[in-house]
Amino acid sequence: MPQATSQAARRIAHGLRAAIAATIQLCAVALAALAVHAAGFGVFDVTWFTALAVGLATTIGFLMLALGETTTAGDDPVPSSLAGPGGELLRMALHLALAGFMIWALWNWADVMIRQEAFFIRIAPAQFATGWAAIAVLGYLVWRRFGLVMLAVYALAALYILTPTDWGGAGASWTRVANNLWFSTDGVFGRPVEVVSRVVLVFIVFGAVLQASGAGDVLLRMAFAATGRFAGGPAHAAILGSSAFGTLSGSPIANVVSTGVFTIPIIKRAGFQPRFAGAVEAAASTGGQIMPPVMGVVAFLMADVTGIPYLQIITAALIPAVLYYVSLFAVVYIEARRLNLAPPKPSELPRIAGVDWLRSLAFWLPLGVIIWVLMTGRTAQNAGFYALGSAMVLSLAFFPAFRHPARWWAALVDAGRTAATIMIIVAAIGFVIGVINMSGIGLRFAEGVLSLADTSLFLALVLVAGACLIMGMGVPPGAAYLLIAIVLGPALQRLGVPLVAAHLFVVYFGVLSVITPPVALAAFAAAPIAGAGPMETGFTALRLAIAGFVIPFLFVLHPDLLLILPGFSLTGLGWALGAFAVTTWMLVTGLGGWEGRRLPLPLRLCRLGAGLAAMSPDTAIALAGLAAAVVLVLLNARGLRRLAASSPAPAAAAPPHTQTGTPVQQGGKTP
Repeated sequence: MPQATSQAARRIAHGLRAAIAATIQLCAVALAALAVHAAGFGVFDVTWFTALAVGLATTIGFLMLALGETTTAGDDPVPSSLAGPGGELLRMALHLALAGFMIWALWNWADVMIRQEAFFIRIAPAQFATGWAAIAVLGYLVWRRFGLVMLAVYALAALYILTPTDWGGAGASWTRVANNLWFSTDGVFGRPVEVVSRVVLVFIVFGAVLQASGAGDVLLRMAFAATGRFAGGPAHAAILGSSAFGTLSGSPIANVVSTGVFTIPIIKRAGFQPRFAGAVEAAASTGGQIMPPVMGVVAFLMADVTGIPYLQIITAALIPAVLYYVSLFAVVYIEARRLNLAPPKPSELPRIAGVDWLRSLAFWLPLGVIIWVLMTGRTAQNAGFYALGSAMVLSLAFFPAFRHPARWWAALVDAGRTAATIMIIVAAIGFVIGVINMSGIGLRFAEGVLSLADTSLFLALVLVAGACLIMGMGVPPGAAYLLIAIVLGPALQRLGVPLVAAHLFVVYFGVLSVITPPVALAAFAAAPIAGAGPMETGFTALRLAIAGFVIPFLFVLHPDLLLILPGFSLTGLGWALGAFAVTTWMLVTGLGGWEGRRLPLPLRLCRLGAGLAAMSPDTAIALAGLAAAVVLVLLNARGLRRLAASSPAPAAAAPPHTQTGTPVQQGGKTP
């Protein structure tokens, strides 16, 4: 009998798995289609559209948990003693019940909201209790999908708003909180959900179509062909390819997983250490979130929050983003020279045919469509809709494999699953932002930063940067920006930082939190692909992306880098670029410990000091830093000449892709 029961449970579990997997696909395609319809034809009804978008997203989230899929290392709620078919059925039953409850709670929300539009109604205590139960269930979903850090932020916000003022809280009643943050268009259903569902999600579909069509493979091939002749070429190619697709992706982690499976093995095969290979991919994918024209959809969120036109935002973001990638190229170059890596043989490089150039238009022309549509005065969602349409047409024309409906379905499923993840987190972020607005804690935090920093802009920037890194940990960049901008943006503006500079500052540090240990999610995603330790990959990515931590200070202290601010001058821009070049080279060589030879610790510390001084807005300090940098470079060049003169004749060059004393790492495939 027990064996028969176990077999029956196994058959039921198998059937449920298949049904749940099919339902996930249907819901994902429905969510992607809803996003496309909203971008192209508008919203049929604001209330029902919001309920449907959040409902589909949370349903997908719970069904993925029912199948055992998580994006965190959290413990499974089913005890280990119930492992096997019975435990699996319990897990499925739990998450199906939670999905059903959330659908019912959203239906109740929509009913109340629609009736409130017609006349004044009294919300019953039971309905308030339902709202709080839904908020708690959303918190559980956030924990399972995003980990304890995001759950802690969410739970602390709820605890603070309910805690009496005598105990340091906001002292709001539970019914008032439910009324303001659930039964309203603020809180859970506030501006973040509205902007993401109407504007952002169509770009997720756009990126999924390009990835499924094969345009990503073409871009990687072209990147390898363009940079392969240099030492460390595979790593440079990974930077180019990941930056191109990273700008379309709303998630550095998704970009690491999708492109890293190709790039990381090739970087390792070139002779780089596994942790370095994973760090290159993580840093490059992360940088896509600050690269115009899409900036991982952050550009559209910033335009909505600040009211600054989208074209001005991407213009301001262009030079800083280019400088970030220039610095990554410099780090890879130094590492390749340190390891004495030879460039690949010409026969090993991919050949670029005319058809590859033609197929690359499936990527470049839709980006041009985005710019053109926005220049005509249309909305960002319209731009995404027309870009998606052009990408579909070009992909069908240039990629025969994409003409099969199964590819379209797979692209929509992938887009819908990614969109669901984003919708879940922005709903939670909406609740946190609602607490901040309702309690006024954001203004008090800004005042605290100002009082700690006193009159020092630099100290205030350091405090804000640290807070951004902490608040952005474990949160997708778009959601992190929404959370951080509400709290920290006003603090910078009150210090006299221009609006666009203040928001770009918080964007940079919110984005860089995904490669900043201890919660370096992008680096942790790259580590298993590279076969390296997560923490060592995270610290290496942090070193590679060091310029990303300098650039925000640079464009606040030297606003000519942003191009669009009043008072712009070419002289100021030239000075800022010079300061960046000196600062970056000093920091990169100081942290890497190499400039043609190994640098001793005192010289490395001197380089770090000179680099930081060179970016100072004080002309005297900057000139002193510049002079120190020149002296350090000249002294090192003199040392290299002496070393060369005293060294014996060099032995025969090592074969390409080898490193003295280190076996060549094999594996991977060339895209």
